[in-house]
Amino acid sequence: MAYGADNGTDHFRPVRRILLGLVLAGLVGLFLIWRIDSPRVERLRAAALDAVIPHVAWVMRPVTGLAQMAGSFQSYAALSEENRELRRELQQMQAWKEAALQLEQKNARLLDLNNVKLDPKLTFVTGSVLADSGSPFRQSVLLNVGARDGIRDGWAAMDGLGLVGRISGVGAQTARVVLLTDPASSIPVTIQPSGQKVILSGDNTALPRIAFLENPDLVRPGDRVVSSGDGGIFPAGILVGQVARGTDQRFRVRLAADYGRLEFLRVLRYGGPEAISDTGGLVGPTAALAPVQGPPPAPEVDR
Repeated sequence: MAYGADNGTDHFRPVRRILLGLVLAGLVGLFLIWRIDSPRVERLRAAALDAVIPHVAWVMRPVTGLAQMAGSFQSYAALSEENRELRRELQQMQAWKEAALQLEQKNARLLDLNNVKLDPKLTFVTGSVLADSGSPFRQSVLLNVGARDGIRDGWAAMDGLGLVGRISGVGAQTARVVLLTDPASSIPVTIQPSGQKVILSGDNTALPRIAFLENPDLVRPGDRVVSSGDGGIFPAGILVGQVARGTDQRFRVRLAADYGRLEFLRVLRYGGPEAISDTGGLVGPTAALAPVQGPPPAPEVDR
């Protein structure tokens, strides 16, 4: 006769109860022994730990590893959050640094405009750059000064350090400045200390080229380049830049003006050479011609 499932369960139920009671009794006894404060019990606990722990140490290794992993993960999360916070602070500091650099450069340019040494006879008008109308074929800027401020075509414009260009086109309230890098710009300059006078021609690059150089052996990179004043285009002695070697191995000029940050320009009032209105006075009255005398007669020789 087969036993049902319930009958088999009934046979094992007393065994489970006995085992459960023994386990509970053992746990209660272990708890009591562990809590008893007695030297003998203490020695018994120490002996039990010495006997059991070495044999179950391998069981505790995964638990110890998991605990270390949990601690490392918490440390990694804290470091990651601290790293994100430091990155945010670094971005803010970079923004403040950029703002400080812009203010420092602007202050330096304004100080240069105040401290630049010019001919006492020259006066100037300072204007702000409104727009950069540069293109692949033309490089110029627009100033907020014009005919109402007395601006005229051909006047020189410079920032706090060096020459920038010349006025080419004047409106009532604005004026256009053609930069030295423009292909239409060609000005006479002097290379110091050799004193050679050359033409500085723009070619849409940051380094205008030097043309009509008579003696290249006297020129070295780093030589100072100033306006020559020839032709009355610009006043003489205005700093233009320094001689440099281009990628084509030709002499060029590294401009002193900061073309990347043109904000304020100084327009020099320069009348140029005095215009000649009366050309008749250049030639004096015709002098009376003296009669041409022949050679003196040869002396007579006595025979």
